[in-house]
Amino acid sequence: MPTFGVILAAAGQSSRFEDAHYKKPFAPLAGRPVWMHSAEKFLERSDVKQVVIVVAPEDVASFLEKFAANLAFMGITLAAGGVHRADSVRLGMEKLLPEIDMVAIHDAARPCLAAAWIDRVFAEGVRTGAAILAVPVVGTLKRVGPDSIITETVDRSGLWEAQTPQVFSRPVLVRAIAAGQQAIGQDCPPTDEAQLVESIGQKVTLVQGSPINLKITSQEDLRLAEQALKAIPKPQLSGPSHPFADDDKWR
Repeated sequence: MPTFGVILAAAGQSSRFEDAHYKKPFAPLAGRPVWMHSAEKFLERSDVKQVVIVVAPEDVASFLEKFAANLAFMGITLAAGGVHRADSVRLGMEKLLPEIDMVAIHDAARPCLAAAWIDRVFAEGVRTGAAILAVPVVGTLKRVGPDSIITETVDRSGLWEAQTPQVFSRPVLVRAIAAGQQAIGQDCPPTDEAQLVESIGQKVTLVQGSPINLKITSQEDLRLAEQALKAIPKPQLSGPSHPFADDDKWR
């Protein structure tokens, strides 16, 4: 069975979250910080051998002050991130154990994740070398100019909204990040790992996710996530996701 390493991306600036006390991955959600909900979804899997959380360099000291005991208890590795997302993922990958075969990148601010969705995207990643969760765009899309005037209605046919986890074979992701470094610092740096992988000619497979797998961006999203946690499909009592299938915790 291929071994997985998971990189939790938590190094963003949370500029749209508008909270004077917390960045979004560290905000409290149902009694625990957001990032911890995300991490636990992977730690309970037998095929995940390592979880690395990447935070902004300026957050390392405060993160350790608050969560050092949690990191030790959960066996999570901490890494300091970079200027752009691709930099942070590269720095997180430098912490991965040599025996890791597959790499999954997940937004730490996506805490509402079901085991079945991870199962599907992990399996497709192993089969094809590159797979991501995504949902089809269902709303009507408008392109708007700087004066808030609609300039175009965009055809949504074939459009999907990317989610995470995004799963890649380790060699593919290493090659994509190395090739993509020249794009970092330009006006439009890559916004997800799939974009980097696409740029080297690797096909990336979409695996249908769920709107429940929302990314917390605003305070309103945090309130929605609290309700979404209650709607996550319950895990099955068998399979690679659940090494404690006979334990009462799964009932």
